[in-house]
Amino acid sequence: MADLIDELKRQIATPELPDLGPGPRANVLPQPVLHRFIDSFLDKSKLPSANGELIRSLVLLWHDHLEAAHRIAQNIDNADGSFVHGILHRREPDYSNAKYWFRRVGSHPCFPELAEKVAALPGSNPGTKLVEKLVLHGEWDSIGFIDACEEASKRPVSDPQMRLLREIQRIEFELLLESFCR
Repeated sequence: MADLIDELKRQIATPELPDLGPGPRANVLPQPVLHRFIDSFLDKSKLPSANGELIRSLVLLWHDHLEAAHRIAQNIDNADGSFVHGILHRREPDYSNAKYWFRRVGSHPCFPELAEKVAALPGSNPGTKLVEKLVLHGEWDSIGFIDACEEASKRPVSDPQMRLLREIQRIEFELLLESFCR
């Protein structure tokens, strides 16, 4: 299965990370191409259809197809669907709605590893204010991440914190994708 996941990651990779906002950015794949990649992956993986829809919504979101991702995520009534839905609203940006969806997520199984990976990022150490905001007592704070994205939206794109937040968003995406592929 790991080989299939790596293949999917290669097929959907983009030259640059998604913006914290809605995009669109250059070099994203069109929806029909993404649907073909996802359908092929799902046929080979034999994952349950619910996982397939989560993967589809997440991949569409990665490629800035927010409306299509939203149509799928809003019909998935569990913590995973709320997680994707929350990311979507965070990127729109509709921060209060994103917080609503992350409150519905509760304590997601991806949060401990997300906290660990964020704390280990180059340029983020336990003394930085951003890490203190996002990793409270070793636990991931999804609401803190939304607040950090909102605060960063007032900064220039070249700000180093923007790059760090986009990298955190990449880690979040990869952890979710791997979780949905189990």
